[in-house]
Amino acid sequence: MAASPSSSSAASANIVLAIFEKKTNTVDMYRPLRNYVAYHYSEREAQNVEDDLQTLKQLRYEIERHLDPSLPARRDVLQTYFKSLCLVETRFPISPDPDHVNALTFVWFDAFKPKQKASQQNIHLEKAAVLFNLGAVYSQIGCSYDRNTVDGRRQASHAFIAAAGSFAFLRDNASMKASVGNSTTVDLTVECAGMLEKLMLAQAQECVFENTIAKGSTPGVCAKISRQVGIYYEEALAALNVAPLSQHFEKSWIVHVQLKAALFYAEACYRYGLELHDKEEIAEEIARLRSAVNVLTEAKKSSKGAAVQILDAIGKLEANINRNLERAVKENDRVYLMRVPSPSSLAPIPSFSMVKPMPMNEVLDASKEKMFASLVPDSSAKALSRYTEMVDDVIRTQAEKLQQASELTRVRLKEMELPDSILALEGNFTLPTSLKEDVEAVQISGGPAGLEAELQQLKDLRRVNQELLVQTEELLQKEAREDSQFRSQFGTKWTRPQSSTLTKNLQDRLNRFAGNLKQAAESDGRIERSVREHSALMSILDARPIESALPSLARPIMSFDQNEDAIVGSLKQSLRQLETLGAQRAGLEDMLKDMKRKDDILPKLMTSTGSYDDLFKKELAKYDHICDEIAQNIEAQEQLLLQIQAQNDEFSAIFNLEDYKASREKAYKQIEAAIAKFREIKENINEGLKFYVTLQDAITNVKQQSNDFVMTRNIQCREMIEDVQRQLAGLSFQDKNAGASFNSNYPSVGSQNQRASTQTDPRPQAPYYQPVEQPPVAPYGHHAPPPYGGPAHHQPPPPYHIPPSSTAPYPPPQVHQQPPGNHEYGQPAYPGWRGPYYNTQAQQPGSVPRPPYTIPSPYPPPHQSGYYKQQ
Repeated sequence: MAASPSSSSAASANIVLAIFEKKTNTVDMYRPLRNYVAYHYSEREAQNVEDDLQTLKQLRYEIERHLDPSLPARRDVLQTYFKSLCLVETRFPISPDPDHVNALTFVWFDAFKPKQKASQQNIHLEKAAVLFNLGAVYSQIGCSYDRNTVDGRRQASHAFIAAAGSFAFLRDNASMKASVGNSTTVDLTVECAGMLEKLMLAQAQECVFENTIAKGSTPGVCAKISRQVGIYYEEALAALNVAPLSQHFEKSWIVHVQLKAALFYAEACYRYGLELHDKEEIAEEIARLRSAVNVLTEAKKSSKGAAVQILDAIGKLEANINRNLERAVKENDRVYLMRVPSPSSLAPIPSFSMVKPMPMNEVLDASKEKMFASLVPDSSAKALSRYTEMVDDVIRTQAEKLQQASELTRVRLKEMELPDSILALEGNFTLPTSLKEDVEAVQISGGPAGLEAELQQLKDLRRVNQELLVQTEELLQKEAREDSQFRSQFGTKWTRPQSSTLTKNLQDRLNRFAGNLKQAAESDGRIERSVREHSALMSILDARPIESALPSLARPIMSFDQNEDAIVGSLKQSLRQLETLGAQRAGLEDMLKDMKRKDDILPKLMTSTGSYDDLFKKELAKYDHICDEIAQNIEAQEQLLLQIQAQNDEFSAIFNLEDYKASREKAYKQIEAAIAKFREIKENINEGLKFYVTLQDAITNVKQQSNDFVMTRNIQCREMIEDVQRQLAGLSFQDKNAGASFNSNYPSVGSQNQRASTQTDPRPQAPYYQPVEQPPVAPYGHHAPPPYGGPAHHQPPPPYHIPPSSTAPYPPPQVHQQPPGNHEYGQPAYPGWRGPYYNTQAQQPGSVPRPPYTIPSPYPPPHQSGYYKQQ
């Protein structure tokens, strides 16, 4: 035992115990294990595991010699060595048997009575001793931290928690095996491991208590944590006072633990008394403080050999308790006059544990270690495979029984429409999953109430398209009026073609767009009428939750015996029992799988010298009790289903379930019809939105071409006016070779020469079609375009010319550079009410036009409305 005192702000003695490690004798594991491999496997296999044997030898040497004084390094060595021992156990049968590794004897001395030792020819003693030393090192690490600081106490608490986990792992996994036989030591017994676990938890909780005091927590919280410290010390003290530990530890151990238990009980009473005083519960405060004084007084009688720090802490705490007790007694005598209860009649002080043993399964898991991976005895491997198949067969058979029972329950309940009818009676009924998902999808998309907003969006888009169309027409009409005015002013000298000749293709396209808009307006009207006509049908979809629109299962209006509640109650109880049986089946299946996962008989196979069949029979017997429980569960379920069938028949007769089912199915059909009509209208609206967005792109394209045309015509107009004015002034232009170009016709809209005329526009323009690669075109006036009156084959066809169609009222407007698969502008609107909305081609993912209200236009259109505002 080692003590580590330090100061603390808590009213307790910050002195904790550390456990010394067990000592051992030198053991050469290398030679016996190598000889075993060479004899039972081969010399080659012995050479293959040479490195693993050397590693194991080095680890054992470090365990014996303490080569690295660092506590964390010592902890790591112990953990690594324990994992190695787990691997050795499954491959090397160590025992006195002649066919086993019989030249190894492990010797370990008792940690508390070093003169006592255990000597065994098995690996269980070695594993248990290593686990003990791991817990001891963790306790020493906890004592090494500076517990005068908050962080130091926190780290110390974690180390003590790990120590508790190590001792708990020793108690649960190794103590019993190491205690088999005559040669054993008390420190590795289950009782000692359990006592050390509680002691480490007490010291960890004590560190938490000191930090709680340092943080200034309320007296009630401090009292709960302090009481748990005392409980852990009391449990450790109880183990120390009974065999086999009562005569094994020094008197100072018992005194230390006893005083600590009394100290923290009194501390809890003191802190709890402060809370009681604030609540003016003076009588109970007096009783609690008197109880604390009695405990401290009794503990001091056997304090011989105790640490000075603990005695000082007890003295300080006793003084504080007496001071508060005196104050409380005076107040009660003068003011409250309450009857003070006896300490034995008081309820226990509430406790709260802030610590628990650290799980060591992952820390000490050797399944991922590669040491001796190639060593598996052939006979053991085959036997293990056979046993695994037998276990799998048991689990498979039982799992099929459980699944069949669950499926039978599901089918029978569905036939009886349970528990749906009970839920309907209570108002908790829900739609079938598929129908409910459809309703939720409708409601998420806005529901019938949101159709009005979408109809308004159709109107807005139609108006925007109409405005763009009017603006484009006004632009061309204005240019035509100006051309006509100059033609009237200059007469025959105004030789350029008329605007109507050049804009014929544009006007035709605008006329087709106008026709499309007219047909689209008619289609929009049909949608609006459909929404109005079916609003009553679709209104059920706006109910939230949708179940509120369903008929309810009502109690009968008249009843002769008034036993409806009893029938419903008995049916509910039976359903709960059936649910409990189902949960039990799930638990039984999990138990089977968990038992198989933990069922590792390889060590037994490797050490067994008898018949494998006897071993298999014995091991498989542990599954029998689960199989019996499964059979009982299935039998109980069959009887319960018969009972539920009879109860449901009575329930159905009293509550007239047949009428309710008919009205419910009618409501289902109404909801389905409403969903179908909503989807139809929604699809038509979406098609309309797509049409308007696509048409807006087409009109915007034509408008931009019109802007370019007007700009080119304005440039030509200015140059021709200057030319005519010079002619009128008598100037000579004989030396100008290009002058004749103004007496020729001008190119039509969309011809290749339009590119040359638009180069004066400082705004970047993307070409509306891709002409064949040609040499650069000279600026306008230096390149003679083909005469307008020339033969048809000398004039390139207009880029927007579309052959007339006999199948549609308006041919679709063509947009140059449009990728294949996109909508063609100008498709005839509404070829059929039941058919596609605009008879447009389906767009591929990613080709949906951009939103209609964010389309940038390179030129601000005239007469811009406030609705269609550029961003």
